[in-house]
Amino acid sequence: MTLPNKLTVARMAMVPIFVVFLMIPEIPFHYFGACLIFMVASYTDHLDGMIARKQGLITTFGKFMDPLADKVLIVTALVCFVRLDLCSVWFVVLIIAREFMVTGVRLVAVEGGKVIAANKWGKLKTISQIIAVLVILVFQSVAQFQQLSAGTVLSLNMIGNFLVGVCCFFTLLSGGIYLKENWKIVSETK
Repeated sequence: MTLPNKLTVARMAMVPIFVVFLMIPEIPFHYFGACLIFMVASYTDHLDGMIARKQGLITTFGKFMDPLADKVLIVTALVCFVRLDLCSVWFVVLIIAREFMVTGVRLVAVEGGKVIAANKWGKLKTISQIIAVLVILVFQSVAQFQQLSAGTVLSLNMIGNFLVGVCCFFTLLSGGIYLKENWKIVSETK
């Protein structure tokens, strides 16, 4: 297994650890711990792609699993945020629906012997999602450290939810573009 693929697998392995830190308030400064884990996991996304391109280690496994690992990490964070009342369930449902649709198209393509790599719109979507999740985690960490007023925490939560709405927009836009670019694959499926 190549180093980029090992990094992708490591990102997947970090997801349950991230959930433990995020969802168990008995862990001291659990939001801060979740934020650090999410930052490391997100950086592996950048790192694995950079190494794969630089060293010519792009594989079919990486083309398929790298975007899947991103989806698992982001969707897990967003579902946890819904449970913690940090973002709107509607944004998360739309994001998950788009992710299922794109993964379905990828699976159909693989069945036909084609691997569809992420395009620039998908990368923009991923970056916007990572930023939204990180901002929410940083806000929650600051609220934990600083003992902010309820009004300030509410304002921070509203900003975080707005950012999830922005990333939802980019997610749906990139999904529409992805479907349009790959419609031939979908329409030729028996």
